[in-house]
Amino acid sequence: MAGIGPMSQDWEPVVIRKKAPNAAAKKDEKAVNAARRAGAEIETVRKAVAGTNKAASSSTTLNTRKLDDETENLAHDRVPTELKKAIMQARMDKKLTQSQLAQLINEKPQIIQEYESGKAIPNQQIIGKLERTLGVKLRGKK
Repeated sequence: MAGIGPMSQDWEPVVIRKKAPNAAAKKDEKAVNAARRAGAEIETVRKAVAGTNKAASSSTTLNTRKLDDETENLAHDRVPTELKKAIMQARMDKKLTQSQLAQLINEKPQIIQEYESGKAIPNQQIIGKLERTLGVKLRGKK
C-alpha cells in the first residue's frame, strides 16, 4: 500500500466539548451554590401545596363516598353445617384422620380442619376432591 498515491495527513484540530447542562443539572445544589458565588440572580419558587399532604386527602372521591354510604353488610359464604357434618362422617367411616385425608387430596391439613369447623370459604375443586376420595356425594341433592 505504500506505493499507491500520495499519503496525506489531516492536521485539522478536533474540539471535544462537554454538553451544556440540562434543566436538572442547573437546579442541583452545586450549580446553585456556584451561581451564588458568582453573584448571579437566583429565583426560588415555592409550589402551592409543597410539603403538605392535601392532594391525597383534600376531598373524598365519588367511589369513597359510595363506599361510605354503603350500609349493606357483606361477608363471604361459609361451609354449611350439613356439608361439614357430611365430611366429618365420611372421614370417620373411612377411619381417616384430618391429616391423612388432606394428604390423599393433596391439600394442607389446615384446609380439612377449616372445612370441618365451618370456617372455610367453599371451593368447588376441593369439595370435588373430597367427594372422590371419600366416595360420597357432598354437593347437590342427596
